[in-house]
Amino acid sequence: MATAFFRTVILYLVLILGLRLTGKRQIGELEPNELVLTMLLSDLAAVPMQDFGIPLLSGVLPIAVILCMSVLFSQWSLRSVRFRSLICGEPTVIIRHGEIRQEAMSRNRLTVDELMEELRCQGVTDLKTVKYAVLETSGQLSVLLYPKDQPLTPAQAGVTVADDLFLPRIIINDGRLLRQNLRSAGYEEKWLLGQLRKAGAARTEDVFLLTVDEAGSVVCVLKEESK
Repeated sequence: MATAFFRTVILYLVLILGLRLTGKRQIGELEPNELVLTMLLSDLAAVPMQDFGIPLLSGVLPIAVILCMSVLFSQWSLRSVRFRSLICGEPTVIIRHGEIRQEAMSRNRLTVDELMEELRCQGVTDLKTVKYAVLETSGQLSVLLYPKDQPLTPAQAGVTVADDLFLPRIIINDGRLLRQNLRSAGYEEKWLLGQLRKAGAARTEDVFLLTVDEAGSVVCVLKEESK
């Protein structure tokens, strides 16, 4: 039992470390080579977790080799456009000037139902409003509407809008005070105590979320049991 526990923990940590080294990407945005990497890693890690007759090193070594190859391929992709095109493929224009390119759909094995689903997900119901629809290498469909069909922006309307968009910084996360974020925001704990009193909280453990942005706007959400 202990052997199984430690083997699983070691393999899990190796996978986490390896995937951290390969970079961040959403599962739905994986390139073909990254999808293959994920599938291989899951299979390679499952075997030594279950079969105690296989030395742990024999399970870790293939994982390390594949991760090294992935990092190496990523470096080559950055240096060579041809290699990147070979490994990751190239974006394909599916709709051009409101007309569906059926040959491109057939080549990428994209059905009409899948195309219409992707368009609906982006709020598009009329093909005539689409100037370009590009199938990215990740499998996502990027839809570019004609300017006349795009939402009106303040700049197009000639309206001056104040820049009131600021990135909030988390100060308290589920009752835990993030002191580094507090200092980075330029505040001290004395200021924080004042904010807690305003929100009706006696201590940081009573706060589910507290954020402050660059303009000094504070958002404080108490835990349900503290209300």
